[in-house]
Amino acid sequence: MTVQEVMERTGVKNTNLAIAWIRDAIHLIQSNSDDQVATWKTNIVDKTREYPFPSNLIRLQSISVLDTTDSKYKRIKRLVQTPTISEDTDPE
Repeated sequence: MTVQEVMERTGVKNTNLAIAWIRDAIHLIQSNSDDQVATWKTNIVDKTREYPFPSNLIRLQSISVLDTTDSKYKRIKRLVQTPTISEDTDPE
């Protein structure tokens, strides 16, 4: 189906608007489907807050950490509210 056919069926006159809606729909379909699920593992490094993620990442489903006491992966729950962030002004 072409963009012109979509515009005719929906009654949209603006080409840029129709293309933006089509791109949004494609992105929504890609982010809601689980066709290309991949697992990525890395080691936790002391005093490191940021880790690189794959460049083709669309949606992060979950984060788990290996619990060394029982050798099972434990999921990290999502935060409900925004965390309080404070800067440490003391250099030591």
